[in-house]
Amino acid sequence: MKFEFSAGGVVYKKENSKIFIIVAQHSQHHGWVFPKGLIAEKESKRETKEEAALREVKEETGVSGKIIKVLPAVTYWYKFDNEKIKKTVYYFLMEYESGDIKEHDFEMENVEWLPMDEVENRLTYKSDKKVWKEAKKIIGGVA
Repeated sequence: MKFEFSAGGVVYKKENSKIFIIVAQHSQHHGWVFPKGLIAEKESKRETKEEAALREVKEETGVSGKIIKVLPAVTYWYKFDNEKIKKTVYYFLMEYESGDIKEHDFEMENVEWLPMDEVENRLTYKSDKKVWKEAKKIIGGVA
């Protein structure tokens, strides 16, 4: 059994009194997700959860965000090359600061800003829907 630790973000922006959320479609499994990725743990480059979340959001969506609040972490199991992996993902609620979703990297085939009421139906996985449920509660109070 292997353990993995990732970090990511739920990014929002306010435009004309409406709130929009970034969702991304993964190039490999084609699921719609929030951006996230592995936390660098090499001796030469150790990252904090926050650093990894900001980096992954920038790489996978083309936008930079500012961390507003910590969201609950999610844990799930998956199999890769016949090895069982327990993955924990640390999420942060982020406010959009700059950038363009057209500048996303190869890991995502599509990146979109969705109105809040369309996010849950677009998300593919239960873990992302769980994070969205918590983020949605907070966004109303901060945006």
